[in-house]
Amino acid sequence: MRRLCAGWLACLSLCGCAAVNREPPAAATDGAAPPETAASAPVLTLRVEAPDTVRELLERQLDLARLPALANGRTLPPRELDRLVAAAPDQVRSLVETEGFFTPEIVVQQFAGEPPVVELRVDPGRRARVRALKIEIQGPLAEARQRGDADAVDGDAALREGWSLEPGEPFRNAEWAAAKAAAIARLRALGYARADWTSTLARVDATAHRVDLGLVADSGPLFRTGTLRIRGLKMHDEATVRNIADFDPGTPATEKLLLDVQERLQRSGLFTTASVQLDARAADPERATITIRLAERERQEATFGLGISAEVGPRGTVEHVHRRVFGQALTARNAFELGRVRRSWTGELSTHTLPGLYRNLVGGAAERIESSTDVVSSLRLRLGRAQETPRIDRLVYVEAERSLRELDDGTSTDSDALSLHYQGIWRRVDNMLLPTEGWVFSGQVGGGRARSDPGGTGPFVRAYGRLAAYRPFGRWYGSLRVEAGEVFARDDVTPPDSLLFRAGGDSSVRGYEYRSLAPTEDDIVYGGKVLATASVEIARPILARMPQLWGAVFVDAGRAAERWQDYEPALGYGVGLRYRSPIGPLSIDVARGQETGNVRLHLSVGVTF
Repeated sequence: MRRLCAGWLACLSLCGCAAVNREPPAAATDGAAPPETAASAPVLTLRVEAPDTVRELLERQLDLARLPALANGRTLPPRELDRLVAAAPDQVRSLVETEGFFTPEIVVQQFAGEPPVVELRVDPGRRARVRALKIEIQGPLAEARQRGDADAVDGDAALREGWSLEPGEPFRNAEWAAAKAAAIARLRALGYARADWTSTLARVDATAHRVDLGLVADSGPLFRTGTLRIRGLKMHDEATVRNIADFDPGTPATEKLLLDVQERLQRSGLFTTASVQLDARAADPERATITIRLAERERQEATFGLGISAEVGPRGTVEHVHRRVFGQALTARNAFELGRVRRSWTGELSTHTLPGLYRNLVGGAAERIESSTDVVSSLRLRLGRAQETPRIDRLVYVEAERSLRELDDGTSTDSDALSLHYQGIWRRVDNMLLPTEGWVFSGQVGGGRARSDPGGTGPFVRAYGRLAAYRPFGRWYGSLRVEAGEVFARDDVTPPDSLLFRAGGDSSVRGYEYRSLAPTEDDIVYGGKVLATASVEIARPILARMPQLWGAVFVDAGRAAERWQDYEPALGYGVGLRYRSPIGPLSIDVARGQETGNVRLHLSVGVTF
């Protein structure tokens, strides 16, 4: 049996890069450049014959390989070269052991010459594999697990299940070190900030090419939150930060808790940077200090933009944010858009985060949308309460709306509604901006009373849901989107157009004009009371040197209709490019609408939830 020891670390300390001279320099000829000076002449030629699994390692880290650079042109005494050649087998053995080869066959030969030649032939033999694994946890975590504490049981299981160097896996020192570091990091992430290994041992059976791993960890105490210190505030209130933190003293100080607080601070829109740190040296781990360091955004910011999209053409935008309205913990947001198809204003005045992660808000919007068959003008006023968490966003609001729809034939429809709504977004994705795995569901339900002229007055209920799912398949990435909605009302009751449904466009059925897939009468498109669309897409990187550039193929289908009896989905399909930028994906799609036979170009930025 061979025991792995600190000698490995001594071998690794030899790391360095040097050119290996493989051939002696050619002799100078008449009229050629003068021969190399002694300062640049190579001191030896090293030839390494070994499998690729170890050859690069040997050529990089052997003293013989590093010698030309270390000698710096100086003549090497024969005695020193003999010493290095004699030491080479032990060096080779130590290096290949770090790769899991414990029975190498090594032949070293030295030949006279100018410069001298050293040949090194290495057969590393079979790579050892892990035969057995034993992980033992001591300390407070083990005691809590024995008492049946659910968090401790889950934490103990997560530590073992997350171990990467499983029995049967090839043994390499790099993987062994990485597995130990990752395991102890997971233990500390559970709130045991002083966790560490008390013993880690790899017992090698060189004859059987097997390694038995045994580890003992001491969890140390479970850290719990105590005093909350806030640094960097100049304009905002400490109460706002404490409301965003949203944890009570004595809460286990897990990595997830700290990261969730940091994410909420960054998403609040009040700070440019936020960091949340646990005092791992606290004298009393039961009341450890949590320090939040913040850099505030400017009190007011304005953003101006120019853009163009396939759906609405060129447009200009202005957005203004005031983060301390009237000197109070209030944020005002206003956005204006001026384009050929759409002109709009949206505004919101909301409180900063309140206890329970809630915000109270009042908002409004005015919009004018022109299509090929009508012009819809609307005005909305909203009063509500929102709650935003890392996994779920909720909004409950009362809304009053007035809408005027003017048709090309000179007729118009005037409608208004007063309604109560609930909407939420539930998400479980690996990345908010660039998801590749997981799902997001957004749902809305509301109801109230609507009046229309022409038409009647009466109650209505509106329901809508949209599911987006993401899953990787090797180097391919699939996405699925399904949405459906319905407005329940008498035939003569027509709610405002913004509460009805239309399909077609970038985030709907590609290959068709924006909002064109809806009930049509005399070539005039109306909002429908039912909607269903679906999309399937697969994509993958197309250039190894640019992994953020993807190619995609997709199929979309769907439509809005007046009734389900009239529903007949339209089909669109095409190809596209995806550039996965830090602010979200930029998508360029070329799609063909099967009903029309037309090919359309679609441009979009971001992911629609």
